[in-house]
Amino acid sequence: MSTIQEDIGKLKDKAKAVVLAHTYQPGEIQDIADYVGDSYGLSVEASKAKAEVILFCGVRFMAETAAILNPKSKVILPVRDAGCPMAEMITPDELLELKRQYPGYLVMCYVNSTAEIKALSDVCCTSSNAVAIANKLPKSKGIIFVPDRHLGSYVQEQTGRRMVMWDGFCPTHMRIDTNSIEKARREHPKAVMMIHPEAKKICRDLSDKVLSTGGMLEYARKSRHKEFIIATETGIIHALQKENPAKKFHPLSGLVLCPNMKKTTLEIVKSALEGKAGDVVKVPEEIASKAKGALKKMLDLSE
Repeated sequence: MSTIQEDIGKLKDKAKAVVLAHTYQPGEIQDIADYVGDSYGLSVEASKAKAEVILFCGVRFMAETAAILNPKSKVILPVRDAGCPMAEMITPDELLELKRQYPGYLVMCYVNSTAEIKALSDVCCTSSNAVAIANKLPKSKGIIFVPDRHLGSYVQEQTGRRMVMWDGFCPTHMRIDTNSIEKARREHPKAVMMIHPEAKKICRDLSDKVLSTGGMLEYARKSRHKEFIIATETGIIHALQKENPAKKFHPLSGLVLCPNMKKTTLEIVKSALEGKAGDVVKVPEEIASKAKGALKKMLDLSE
């Protein structure tokens, strides 16, 4: 263990802090975290964390979610400007207009969204539970899905629900294209290709398994296959390899990187625990109470 890792451990104990990290974070950050997971797993962990401080190594919407679900804890985002471009692709006014255009439709909101958008939604979802949640909503109701059109189209394919999709997308997953898929297939002909549902349909259709990040970890753990191509943000390969040392994992492309997820470093984590960096994330009560309703419904429907 390095000196900085030891320092972080001591600072965590002193602050009575827990460190949560997304699977897209750098490997060194995953290694010092108390819990590493996808958006759903992180939401569950945030809701039940007993720590006085939650240091959330991810992007702002994740820290907001933790602050909403666990208002008693102080939530710190180590990197102030670690945002999510997709979450910023829809504004509250745009969602309100969409609701006016489609009265009676339920709003299903991907957790990759701002607290204000969650507050205007009926239920949240993650990529791991979106299909299951859509299937549990009243069949007589149409669904407005925001903000990711690709995850929305995947949900519609799997459920046959009547849906309206907002025209948002993840810039990182948009770097997945048919050329990179075909190249990876040629280079690793025996590998199983796992792709995230935020990827375009044409790319999903060329893959073997469409899975959330948590789903990829579970499938790789249980699968008899020994070799995989990973068509999502490359940070997950650290967790995959750590859990499955005897198996091989190939990134689809070195270009599938989220720059915001890669901003966190051990030095920044240490500074944030010392109170010298980061941002204490707070959500106004009138927004938090409404957003919590949509998040809690997601958790309830996922049980």
